[in-house]
Amino acid sequence: MTLAPLSWELLALIGAALAIDLLLGDPPWLPHPVVGIGRVIARLERAWNQGPAAARRRRGIWLAVLVVGGTWALSWGLLACLAWLSPWLAVAAELGLLATALAARGLAEAARAVAEPLIRGALPEARQQLARIVGRDTADLDEAELARGAVETVAENTVDGITAPLFWALLGGAPLALAYKAANTLDSMVGYRSPRFMDFGRASARLDDAVNWLPARLTALSLWLAARAIPGSRRAGALAATRREASRHPSPNAGWPEAMVANLMGVRLGGLNHYAGRPSPRATLGTPHEVLTAGHIERAIRHMHGGWLAFLLLATPLVLVQEWLT
Repeated sequence: MTLAPLSWELLALIGAALAIDLLLGDPPWLPHPVVGIGRVIARLERAWNQGPAAARRRRGIWLAVLVVGGTWALSWGLLACLAWLSPWLAVAAELGLLATALAARGLAEAARAVAEPLIRGALPEARQQLARIVGRDTADLDEAELARGAVETVAENTVDGITAPLFWALLGGAPLALAYKAANTLDSMVGYRSPRFMDFGRASARLDDAVNWLPARLTALSLWLAARAIPGSRRAGALAATRREASRHPSPNAGWPEAMVANLMGVRLGGLNHYAGRPSPRATLGTPHEVLTAGHIERAIRHMHGGWLAFLLLATPLVLVQEWLT
């Protein structure tokens, strides 16, 4: 059974899971819960995403309920069964499950895979690497646009891949962290505003917006706090600028970490993207004091690491309050 929320034991377990993720990442030979969740979503989408719009919206709600609720119930049940056999088995299993919910190492590696060929001037290789982590067209991007794509990915996924799972883990251990990952996977698979998913994926998209709302804003604050220890950060005015600019982003949540990273680094994010050849203009974020280069990708990674560390440290007074109240 999972440990009590907002407890020192759970905080220590989450810290250990982060250490495992940073050391090992997601080895390809190890089964990953998100892969299984994705297969379930794909199968249900093929079976349910048909018929009139009202029916697809209704089935889309059931999809979100079953996938997220089922993920929580299965993981909670597994931990409860293991706790019945041995508390240490349950702790070990929860540690492993928490580590799979985090993606700090994987995010940094994916960004560096773009930065390294970019530094060598190998633009075709950098374009291929960026295409693996973004949906926009990359075939004609120059160095500044390739760097922008990587920096935006690091900033946005600091929430999806690290701080939001941490937030929900602090409230409900591995079961709630994995339920969050299920909601996030639903959004990435069916939460598109396209003819195919407009109705069926509506509930999934709104659920993802809801579960990321508070973590995204806390992440922006954490990035700003951590920037004090990161050389070259432009903290003055970054908090106010982020509050002004975040709502410009088409996502109600992604604008917060992206605007904060843009302002802290003194670069401009956003602008014109192309998807399958179609232009998609985005509002710009940040004041450009510097032209984006490959070096900004590594700086974004440093802000990412500082952000999740500050985010986790912010949980410490919450544990103290919880301990005092009980």
